[in-house]
Amino acid sequence: MGTLASELTPHVVRGSAPRIYADANIPNGVVHYMRTHLGWDVFFVLEHEDLRRARDVEHYRMARQLARTLVTQDRDYEDDSRFPPGEGAGVIVFAAPDERRLCELLALTDRQLFRADQAPALPLAGRKMRCQVGAAEIFHPGGPGADPESPEQLPAPPRLKTV
Repeated sequence: MGTLASELTPHVVRGSAPRIYADANIPNGVVHYMRTHLGWDVFFVLEHEDLRRARDVEHYRMARQLARTLVTQDRDYEDDSRFPPGEGAGVIVFAAPDERRLCELLALTDRQLFRADQAPALPLAGRKMRCQVGAAEIFHPGGPGADPESPEQLPAPPRLKTV
């Protein structure tokens, strides 16, 4: 018997819907929103008994193995020493004061990242993004020509600028 990832990978269906790995910090209602309103293919850890209490590093590895962007509200994932960007399928750390605002940020991310023209299946592979009301930043991993102190700024839509 193999790992959970090796058991699940043959059942992965490749499609046009964004493939998301939602950790335990994403509320159930928001996962429902991602699936029904945004049409995302969401793997939600709370629906899998063996992953409910898994450590963050296990979720990070599992998201990579399942080729899914990890979506969370846990800022621990921004720590590159614990979660090297090059070893991940992409992480989005959301910061929102309530579920309604979180859903607005998810809809924005859907339009500007996942459904943008020519968007790859894993648009943040090897990178991390912090998305909060009024701003979004994509952090590039260190390397030749990369400036870790200068994240790429993404414009915020006018309706999300005020808290």
